[in-house]
Amino acid sequence: MKNEYDAILVVSFGGPEGPDDVIPFLENVLRGKNVPRERMLEVAEHYQQFGGVSPINGQNRALIAALEQELAVHGPQLPIYWGNRNWNPLLPDTLAQMKQDGIQRALGFFTSAFSSYSGCRQYREDIQRAQETVGAGAPDVDKLRMFYNHPGFIEATVERANEALSEIPVERRDRATILFSAHSIPLAMAAGCQYEVQLAESARLVSERLGTHPWHLVYQSRSGPPHQPWLEPDICDFITELGKQGDVQDVVIIPIGFVSDHMEVLFDLDTEAKQVGGEVGINVARAKTVGVHPRFISMIRELIEERISGTEDRPALGPLGPSHDVCPVDCCLRVTEIKR
Repeated sequence: MKNEYDAILVVSFGGPEGPDDVIPFLENVLRGKNVPRERMLEVAEHYQQFGGVSPINGQNRALIAALEQELAVHGPQLPIYWGNRNWNPLLPDTLAQMKQDGIQRALGFFTSAFSSYSGCRQYREDIQRAQETVGAGAPDVDKLRMFYNHPGFIEATVERANEALSEIPVERRDRATILFSAHSIPLAMAAGCQYEVQLAESARLVSERLGTHPWHLVYQSRSGPPHQPWLEPDICDFITELGKQGDVQDVVIIPIGFVSDHMEVLFDLDTEAKQVGGEVGINVARAKTVGVHPRFISMIRELIEERISGTEDRPALGPLGPSHDVCPVDCCLRVTEIKR
């Protein structure tokens, strides 16, 4: 059954665009969360080292420009709007503009490949609150499916990984260890979603296309209180252990949990993880995220087309099949503690 839509809405996290934005932005991010203020100020310093500017907004502008070109050439001819959870342009303002422009029903592309509370359900809650703020006439927004095993995402990631592997001296390249990195989340939250399963499957799909490299799934950027268990191993701890073993010369980090090179990639990987590698004698290369890779951009168009057409042909690699279009009521619940 064909579905009618009159716009695309890119939904993302947002980031500061100047030094004065950093603390208000982080206060938005951490509102209602049990994160020590000391940790917030530590993260703020990471941003200040880059002039108080997160690259995520610029990267979203580049993604939208690339997608506009893709749709102009191949269709469908739909306007693209953009709204963030934590910083301008904020979702309530974007939905208000869409209402003013006469948009009634949009398809939402979330800049997250994996199912979790923060990457799926919370964005849907953000949209619902924005619709309530706008009031009568606010556009409906239907989320595009998660794309962790879509051929376009996997192919783009493989190409980025091969670019990073080419930085390793050829005589050592085949022995390089691959570390797939993603944002850690609390174990309780992970228990309420398919985040770990989907990450492991994406890593497997990419690794089997890269050859016989040993690979591991690791995590980064935890921000909760020390007593709260989060997904492990931490990437820096893991690199330290590899150094102690003494048989790894080269590591290639693939930030598979991120679609663009934003602050957690630039600081936690390019700064901290590479520094740890240097301290233990391991050469660390980092693959670019998919960003505006042409295959990733065409994948977004394909997701839009399949939802509009209602086709049963929904490409997905591996045994897990395509993710659902409409999230069930218990999808990506916000679980705050593990029941024992």
